[in-house]
Amino acid sequence: MATDTTPQTPRPDSELDPAVAALLKRDDAGLVAAIIQQHDTSEVLMLGWMDDEALHRTLTSGRVTFWSRSRQEYWRKGDTSGHVQHVKSVAVDCDGDALLVRVDQTGAACHTGTRTCFEGRGLPVSS
Repeated sequence: MATDTTPQTPRPDSELDPAVAALLKRDDAGLVAAIIQQHDTSEVLMLGWMDDEALHRTLTSGRVTFWSRSRQEYWRKGDTSGHVQHVKSVAVDCDGDALLVRVDQTGAACHTGTRTCFEGRGLPVSS
């Protein structure tokens, strides 16, 4: 059976509330950065990308959905790893080009198995 290898693009035809969609300033690929933060500790867990459809799925399902730029497909965090992100709140920044998604994280947030995608990756800062 043949597999369709045509690259996907984020869906422009989403059911996202038009009033919410109007708040967003997307990049040339139609994406907005989504900062994922643990709701009760304010720990920054990771950064992902969302288009209108991924945001719609996130707002309506209670689970975080991203657009994978590398795989060119939607992915719901935790479906394969079990490291689920339950949505507590979503906010858009003042410029409309970033989202803050506060979650209750189950397990590691990073695909490397660390709690956050920033753990152990600090850079030296000169003062």
